[in-house]
Amino acid sequence: MLEIKNISYEVEENSAEKSIIDNLSLTIGDGKFVVITGPNGGGKSTLAKLIMGIYRTNSGSIIYDGTDITEMSITERARLGISFAFQQPVHFKGIKVIDLLRLASGSNISVTEACEYLSKVGLCARDYIDREVNASLSGGELKRIEIATVLARGTKLIIFDEPEAGIDLWSFQNLIRVFENIRESVNGTVVIISHQERIINIADDIVVIENGKVKLQGPKDEILPAIMHTPAAVNEACSKLS
Repeated sequence: MLEIKNISYEVEENSAEKSIIDNLSLTIGDGKFVVITGPNGGGKSTLAKLIMGIYRTNSGSIIYDGTDITEMSITERARLGISFAFQQPVHFKGIKVIDLLRLASGSNISVTEACEYLSKVGLCARDYIDREVNASLSGGELKRIEIATVLARGTKLIIFDEPEAGIDLWSFQNLIRVFENIRESVNGTVVIISHQERIINIADDIVVIENGKVKLQGPKDEILPAIMHTPAAVNEACSKLS
């Protein structure tokens, strides 16, 4: 279970403190497929980076599986079982896909095992296993290879920060199929930051972040109708959940 308790995060802007996350609390249960959505600039990606330890909270605490990870480094959080996939995957010049998957898994996995991870993300393994992870790959290919490395890690909590960013429509269609497969096959908790309705529609639970606060949270069937309509509908949903 992930418990976020009254966290705040500010940055300095024009010699003044600007609040990005404002006393936010949120609980995400085990085995859930959760999509965090909301307006641009609301704090969604910042929240994801705070969970991973890329940014540090100014106040509050983050508890993962009963352990306070608030002051832990990225490496320490990763060792506890948290994985993070960035909006823009990193290029690794000189590293082959097979080597990247082995690094991610932490063991010298076989080519057959590596190919299984690539197949899970819709890539023909024989076409990619010996390719370098560099600029010769498209944005969609890099995105799916990154997802394969996250799956190879086999962690209990996986966070995807706007996985649809920077990919074309064809790659997006494949990405949806990948996440549908992850929802059915991954034995853990998946958190996705996304604006895309098709990704939101896969969720078990939806969290709406606005102005650094949780505006709405609940099962998809309760939250999706509200966020797909008017602000008045959102306010009505808020009143029912409060």
